[in-house]
Amino acid sequence: MPAFKDDQIIVIAPGSMTTLAQLGLPESFTPAKIRVRSCMFPAQKTGQYEPYKIRVKERRPANGAENGTSADGDTVGNGEESLVLEEDFSSEDGAAWPMTGGRITDWPCFYALMNHVYNTLNPPFHTPIILISQPAWTPRDHEKLAQFFFEKFKIPAFALMDSAMASCYAFGCHTGTVVDIGLDKADITAVSDFLVHDRGRGIAIPNAGGESMTQRLLQLLGPRGFKREMCEQLKRNQICEILPPDIPLPGSVDGKEDGVSNPAAAASTGATGSGPGQRNTAGAMGNAPIGPGPDTQVGDELKDEEESEGVLDVASIVTGGKMNEYLARKEKEKADKAAARKKGSEAAAQQAKPMRLPNSKRERNTFLYDDHALLDALKEKNLSGDELAEAQARLDEGSHKDASTAVTDGVNGADGEGQTRAAPRGAIRREIEVGLERFQVASDGIIERIADAIHRTIMSVEEVNKRSELWDSLVICGNGSRVRGFKEALLATLSSKYLISPSSATIFTSEIPSNISTPTGTGANTPQPQMHPPHGSHVNPLLLAATTAQVPHLNPSSSSLTPHHSHNTHSSHGQTPTSIKTVKIPEYFPEWKEVGYEEAAFLGAQVAAKVLFVVDQGTNKGYMNRTDYNDSGPTGIHDYTL
Repeated sequence: MPAFKDDQIIVIAPGSMTTLAQLGLPESFTPAKIRVRSCMFPAQKTGQYEPYKIRVKERRPANGAENGTSADGDTVGNGEESLVLEEDFSSEDGAAWPMTGGRITDWPCFYALMNHVYNTLNPPFHTPIILISQPAWTPRDHEKLAQFFFEKFKIPAFALMDSAMASCYAFGCHTGTVVDIGLDKADITAVSDFLVHDRGRGIAIPNAGGESMTQRLLQLLGPRGFKREMCEQLKRNQICEILPPDIPLPGSVDGKEDGVSNPAAAASTGATGSGPGQRNTAGAMGNAPIGPGPDTQVGDELKDEEESEGVLDVASIVTGGKMNEYLARKEKEKADKAAARKKGSEAAAQQAKPMRLPNSKRERNTFLYDDHALLDALKEKNLSGDELAEAQARLDEGSHKDASTAVTDGVNGADGEGQTRAAPRGAIRREIEVGLERFQVASDGIIERIADAIHRTIMSVEEVNKRSELWDSLVICGNGSRVRGFKEALLATLSSKYLISPSSATIFTSEIPSNISTPTGTGANTPQPQMHPPHGSHVNPLLLAATTAQVPHLNPSSSSLTPHHSHNTHSSHGQTPTSIKTVKIPEYFPEWKEVGYEEAAFLGAQVAAKVLFVVDQGTNKGYMNRTDYNDSGPTGIHDYTL
């Protein structure tokens, strides 16, 4: 079989929400060039799927056109409405998701997704594929995948690589504990010398992924009218943050109000008290009074249904036929805000601008929400292109990019040729204000559940001397860990629950060599002086044995022990860790430093593909070629899985 080249290799990483793919290995490994939503849409023919939602639009003859002819010259039937099929690249309404919790639950849909990814890449002939497998996949799943790829695409070689192993390849560590936080699950894997420990492995731990944090926000903000999509976008925004345990919530110290001596001044101007120099709170960062009233931050007092503090459901207003009234009110609000902002800027020129508080010290903050439901409601009204663009411009509350901004295939990836596809318009943005709920995204115990799973996984490793290295080599990855402050909060929780200080008295008795008898009350079994180190140093042998367990060369007498004593000594403290660290992030992939290493498994798959297909070329059976498949069938994939 001829050798493979870098530009012939396909890397695919299926996920519950997004599937990553790439054709060819660049000289410097980069993030995935193709990002596709891991969903398909049922087609009109049963059993077939489409990659995008198909909308049916009505096209009526233009006024003054002859009967049976539309404005653009297309023939329609005697004044009857004709139907036009249109692809909606952003909608997820009616989508089928083949993966749930890391498991493949809909095989026909998953096959259709892989076929869509392969056609999007449009590879040449003689192209091997490396697929990142999830820990929840069974051996039978591996056989199905090998059979599908070999028989559907006629590929010359196929490799399956465990996602935890791929993450270790990315970070360049042969031993480590991989904590992969996914959409609605978490996987905890101990890897020792590039071997995955299946015993005690945390596979698809429920209620420990990004969806759990979204549901927590929905539980807190649902009474205010927040929808699930709002909470999802809030979770991804920088104002959503997990504060360290030693930092209190803004506006409170030990659960009490933070020094407000004048409630009236705080309500109207945001000042904590009377007199100069008191306007130092988040509410006082602007120059206009808080209000309510004209020329204030709040504006005129709300009336009737506007008095609710909840988020307004604009989509229901549009579908209910009140769009014009709502648009007129939004225009008035924009004009009032612009006038107040202009007045405030004039006053700011006369005084020093106050320091802007960080997010962790602000009781309230705002973010821009991409309202896809509102956009879908406008599309369902069968508006013309100009009418739709005008309605979007009037409803948009955020700064949009130019109309030629490119959107990519699926979520935010590239299209089949690696190029971007221009879209005439984007989602409608709305400005949403959030309070302290944005700091409570992990307040339902998700951090504690993950920490407990990490402890169980490491303690299940039979090699006791490896546990210390596993604690010092944590690899935290997965898009669920992108929430601001998540990794720091997890390390803090692990340290508070399981870390033991080296100065603690328990360390001197937890790992005493078993050849030393336990002292009794009579003193008969007290360790004898012959265990003391040479040169006449009178050091407590128990203290010496415990403190030099991890660094044997510090104990001069360790080399003089007889061979039959060596198997009774421990080289580390296996019960509890004395240090907990994360693996150092590699610095030789500049493209990955910009986007983060949450998708490190894809980087590791690129490294492995380079080694397996180009350097090794099958010498050590790192992949299954077509000859092997023809000889042993799908079951032979078990001999080649990494």
